[in-house]
Amino acid sequence: MKEAKYIWKDGKLIPWAEATTHILSHTLHYGNAVFEGTRAYMTKKGLAIFRLKEHTKRLLDSAKIVCIKSPFTQDELEKAQVELLKANKDEYKGNVYIRPIIYLGYGVMGLNHINAPVNVAIAAWEWGAYLGEEGLNNGIKVKTSSFVRNPTKSFMGKAKAAANYLNSQMAKHEALACGCDEALLLDDNGFVAEGSGECFFIVRNGKLITPPYDNTLESITQATTIEIAKDMGLSVEQRRITRDEVYIADEAFFTGTAAEITPVRELDARVIGNGKAGDLTKKLQQAYFDVVNGENPKYSHYLTYID
Repeated sequence: MKEAKYIWKDGKLIPWAEATTHILSHTLHYGNAVFEGTRAYMTKKGLAIFRLKEHTKRLLDSAKIVCIKSPFTQDELEKAQVELLKANKDEYKGNVYIRPIIYLGYGVMGLNHINAPVNVAIAAWEWGAYLGEEGLNNGIKVKTSSFVRNPTKSFMGKAKAAANYLNSQMAKHEALACGCDEALLLDDNGFVAEGSGECFFIVRNGKLITPPYDNTLESITQATTIEIAKDMGLSVEQRRITRDEVYIADEAFFTGTAAEITPVRELDARVIGNGKAGDLTKKLQQAYFDVVNGENPKYSHYLTYID
């Protein structure tokens, strides 16, 4: 990780190395915290945060779901992210990843979290392609995980909560240990849910297909991809997908703030399509990068420029 100069914590900028927390912080022991992943792109007009409002809203929605009351409003958190990027502006030479987190700090122990102090921090650092430039260009190798996506009967999947990601971490570890780049998780009914940290699409007969929100995070990148696809005149369908349907798909790809649009060239030793990034995937990928880099004026309202 490439460190920056400052981190925003509880209303003020502090040096990166001083952004620490106590070993008895409640979240460290019990896992209740919510976070976001947001990107800022180095456009021709300067650094710009993509869909700042939507990501910040989801952060606060997540906090509400897990019964954490944020001490900062939506407007305050949006301004804090802009403030942080401005303060670190000279540190950034490329695209930036922003990580706001609302967590429970030091003060009480035990499962009752209501009286724990609430802390908020925002870090931002340069981060390139999450699944690698090679994967972004030519596709990645994926394994269907033995870990089921957290079921809605026991987890609140609409919250981007820290505790939810232990399952994703184990799925990712398993995939890497098996020589793959990423995991594909099924839901508890055996249908495709999502990657360890991404949403999933396939292409069949010219139609773009992605799972519904029944058992997945309500992805902002997924919604953006669907919006772009419809503007391109593509047919888009949200419905259940089985693992074997992925095997015979013409194309497949992951989407996410970190992953952006990353092609899938293989799943479970089955080559997808021609084993390369598909034509439709590449068109969507280029259109997506045009949007986030400020090259498509229709989507300029999604960008918050850092002066």
